[in-house]
Amino acid sequence: MKRFIHLVTFLAMSSVFSQNIIPLDTIHWTVKAQSYVAETFKGKEAVYIQGGGIILKNEKFLNGTIEFDIFLKEEQAFPGVEFRARGAHSEQFFLRPHLSGKADANQAAPKVNGITPFQLNFGPKYSFPYTYKYNDWTHVKVVVNNDKAQVFMDYADTPNLSWYLTHDPVEGDIVIRGGRFSGMHLADIKVTKEASTLIHFNPIEREPIPGLIPEWEISDMFEENLLDSPKNINALVKKRTWQGKLKIEEGAAANISRLQLLYNGEPGNTVFAKLIIQSDKDQLKLFEFGYSDRVVAILNGEPIYRGTNKWRSRDYRYLGTIGLFDAIYLNLKEGKNELLMAVSEDFGGWLITGKFQNTNGVILK
Repeated sequence: MKRFIHLVTFLAMSSVFSQNIIPLDTIHWTVKAQSYVAETFKGKEAVYIQGGGIILKNEKFLNGTIEFDIFLKEEQAFPGVEFRARGAHSEQFFLRPHLSGKADANQAAPKVNGITPFQLNFGPKYSFPYTYKYNDWTHVKVVVNNDKAQVFMDYADTPNLSWYLTHDPVEGDIVIRGGRFSGMHLADIKVTKEASTLIHFNPIEREPIPGLIPEWEISDMFEENLLDSPKNINALVKKRTWQGKLKIEEGAAANISRLQLLYNGEPGNTVFAKLIIQSDKDQLKLFEFGYSDRVVAILNGEPIYRGTNKWRSRDYRYLGTIGLFDAIYLNLKEGKNELLMAVSEDFGGWLITGKFQNTNGVILK
């Protein structure tokens, strides 16, 4: 079902729009959705969007405000807005209407090389509980000013959430997303491009995990199934090229998608994250770590651990968020030791982190 009313029709209805509402027509918007239709819905001129979104044409956005109305359904979906979108990168705020009232009823997060790392950007720093209505329009307003943003729900006087943006302030596209399986209606989209004054900007800070490995060296990508045969691991390692060192973010983990584009059309969803450990003697050291989505740990060429931490891998509400939830004892030899964490990703955050309980007798490189 694809039916979009063109500009001439909307001009005849101009009385229903205030001056700065952007007409819902193909002159102003590019539609990328499974299906869509423009229609009068619940008293508003609206567009129904299923499985996709609409992109504002011929306009780039840096600072200002983005507002829209959405008629929510109580189903799993992630409607919302992307702004400063440039290829595989953007800033985002989206709703989870199936999680009304819960702590993760919504999400502020970047898109980094095509991945939205909600398993890294989580908790009250990036989400807030909100009770949604399913019998009336919900109003969303996002205010953006340089490296900061705020969201106001249903004409609130004070922000529901304030947060620091991830990417450098560079102008890009605006994308408004609708529903997923059965679609949702959008209406009354407004955009201003003046730098806006923020109100009560008091973002929540998250305590960093102390003592983490500060950076990891990351390899090129390869196919995960190449790890299935342990006898091939040394040859697999020798074939790798190294892309550089990656520092941890959010005081929690290194975001591998900073260096690697997962959805690049080539086979491969796995990299090695490397740590060189110089030990002053033969010793056994406890190493705590976290990862997403899957990992194989390899010490001095020998696989010693395999695990899964992806979304819903442990129960139906498990998010796969990053943390020091696993540990292994590393049998270190005197001298140089190489720890490789082969990290594979599906979606939600391509992440690696770790720490030693104590670093006595070891130097990390």
